[in-house]
Parts: sequence; structure tokens; C-alpha cells
Amino acid sequence: MLRRIMLFCGILSPLLYAIADTLAGLQWESYSFRDQTISELGAIGAPSRPLFSALLIPTYLLFVIFGVGIWQSAESKRKLRITAGLLIAFGVIAITMGPFVSMQLRGIEQGLTGALHLIEGGVEMLVLLTSMGFAAAALGRNFCLYTIVTVVLMLIFGAWSGMDAPHVEAGLPTPWLGVKERIMWYSYQVWFIVLALKLLKQRTADRVLGSEQDNRL
Repeated sequence: MLRRIMLFCGILSPLLYAIADTLAGLQWESYSFRDQTISELGAIGAPSRPLFSALLIPTYLLFVIFGVGIWQSAESKRKLRITAGLLIAFGVIAITMGPFVSMQLRGIEQGLTGALHLIEGGVEMLVLLTSMGFAAAALGRNFCLYTIVTVVLMLIFGAWSGMDAPHVEAGLPTPWLGVKERIMWYSYQVWFIVLALKLLKQRTADRVLGSEQDNRL
């Protein structure tokens, strides 16, 4: 039961992230979900920063618990254990480094904090993509194909969004940037949910199989 609760955190964490995105964006009157990035909600000096930052702490704590749940469910599956370790690292980086490397507000020179924000984001994406690869290799053909589609979406919309970075720093309009970035962002948040459901289903199947074997004995 404890493992199931921990795996269920893989569903709760993305949902809480979506709530944080929505509530923080609504709190900032002039914020545009269509044209502005999620990172701007946590930018230094943004009116949404306190709420957004506060909500991200439990979001990533739940995510770390999810990673521990994967580790405990992996048993002898080495690839799944590597997935778990990388996802735990992803959550820990977000909690410990994220709040200290926020971007500056739109139209302000990003400087060192902006550079560190990009570096932290790049490291997290590398860790995430690696973990997705190991999970795809561990969980069968259908999940592998789904992961490939997710990664392709992430790369396309991530690169497309990145092209607007100079416009954000210059304070220029960025039409549809928020939509493009959120497609990239939520594609892997949904992947977390699918991974959690896959592992929960697997745990249920293993438990039923074990029960049947006990009955035969």
C-alpha cells in the first residue's frame, strides 16, 4: 500500500504543478498564458513569484517521493532503478537549485541569474530525457513508442520556444510563446502520469499473480 501511495504521487505532482501554473498566472493581472512563459511566473520581482515558488515546493517533494516509489517497485530491474535515481535527482535539483536561479523579469537584462537559470534548465532536461530513455527500455514496446512521441514533442516545441528567448530579454512581444512552451512542458508532465499509471497497473497485476500462486500452493 505504501508503494502504491508513493507511485500515486507521480499523478499528484503534475496536477499540483498545473494548479500552481494556473493560480500564479491568475494572480498576475497582466500575465498572458498565451504569450508568456511559465518561468516568468517565478521571475525575480514578479507578483506571482511568492505563490508560484511556494506551490512548487510540495510539487517537487511529491515528485521525489514518486521517484522513491519507482525505486522500491523496481526490485531487480536495473533500468527502472536508474530511471528512479534520475527522477529523484530531477526533483532534488528543482527544489534545491530552482528557487535560486530564477530569471529576471521580461525586458530586463538576464545577466548571471538568467544564465544560471538556463544552465539549471538544461541540466534538468538532460536528466529527464535520460530517465525517459531508461524507462522506455524497461517498460515495453507501447510505452517506448509513447515515450518517443513525447520526446519528439518536447524537442520540437522546446526548440521553437527557445527561439523567442532574445525577445523576452528585450521586452518584445512573443505571440503564442506561452502555448508553445506549455505544449513542451505538459507533454512530459503527462508522461509522468502515464508512467505512474503503468507502474500502478503493473503492481496490481503482480499482486494478483502472487495471490493466484499462493492459492495454488
